[in-house]
Amino acid sequence: MSATAAPPSPAPPAAAPPAATAPAPLRRRLRGWPLTMVLAAATGLSVGPFSWLVLAATRQGVEIFAWPPKLLPGGHLGDNLDRLQAKIGLGRVVFNSLAISTLQTAGALVVALLAGYAFAKFRFRGRTVLFALLLSTLVVPEQVMLVPLFKMMMSFGLLDSYQAVVLPGLCVPFAIFLMRQALDGMPDELLDAARVDGAGELRVLWSVVVPVMRPVLAALAIFLFLGSWNQFVWPLIALRSPEMHTLPVALATLHGNESTTDYGAILTGTALSTLPMMVLFLVLQRQFISGLLAGATKG
Repeated sequence: MSATAAPPSPAPPAAAPPAATAPAPLRRRLRGWPLTMVLAAATGLSVGPFSWLVLAATRQGVEIFAWPPKLLPGGHLGDNLDRLQAKIGLGRVVFNSLAISTLQTAGALVVALLAGYAFAKFRFRGRTVLFALLLSTLVVPEQVMLVPLFKMMMSFGLLDSYQAVVLPGLCVPFAIFLMRQALDGMPDELLDAARVDGAGELRVLWSVVVPVMRPVLAALAIFLFLGSWNQFVWPLIALRSPEMHTLPVALATLHGNESTTDYGAILTGTALSTLPMMVLFLVLQRQFISGLLAGATKG
């Protein structure tokens, strides 16, 4: 009897074609769209008012508040600058602001570095109490100190001078606190090695501490310069003559009633007042960003 061939087994069912999926780079790009939209909206809210300020500085009169707003620059920037120079002496007040802010920032950085170094690296009696007293001044409103400060400057004969504005801003408790916290994490062995090599404390401070603390000093310089450049109340009280006015004080003198206020000149001066901060940040941005990254990656 001959063997019969086994019946062929049925063919397996054809597999269903895979569902079409987006490529991996496209999926990642689509997942990032919500975050991109949020960041774009935040950027627009931040840049929009500044862009309007710059455009308004090139217009005058009713053109500034026209609706719908014009998106192209006007042709009155030169006229606004001429009126600023005639009314407040633009070059003089800008020089006053730059001189006061530069001197105050440099002096405050030196004081903060020296005081922070002493509080962080030296052990002396009353250190904790002195540091606590220093921090307690952070909760004292600036307005409370105006009258005593005015009487002090008047008794010293320093009113209506750069010293009247610069000297009160040399000791900034926040700056000292920030430097003390930054220096507290610096290894003592690094300082001891420099001392063993025969370096004095000032040499250690300049050759060892300053290079390490450069990102912190750059960030602190930006904050201090911004605070000094924008201060208004104390320069308004201490600087009496128009020749000594800073830019914020001089711009405030341009305000009148609704019909006499020169908005074109005021907005042009306000736009110009942002230039020093932008230049300072561009100069120090590498140190500033490296300081932020160092703080973020510190373990």
